[in-house]
Amino acid sequence: MKKFLEFALIWYSQQMAIPFWVVGHVHLSINTYQDIHEIIASLGLNILVAIGFIIDYKKNG
Repeated sequence: MKKFLEFALIWYSQQMAIPFWVVGHVHLSINTYQDIHEIIASLGLNILVAIGFIIDYKKNG
């Protein structure tokens, strides 16, 4: 199960990195974050992407 979760996290980070960062930057330039839930969700998704990249880098170095 651990290997599957690791694989899923790596796959997720590779598939979603560019969409999150592009949409996030456009959203940040248009809106001001006033809702704490938006900030937490955005931060959490970007942290998942970063963790996936770190795991993949350590595995494939």
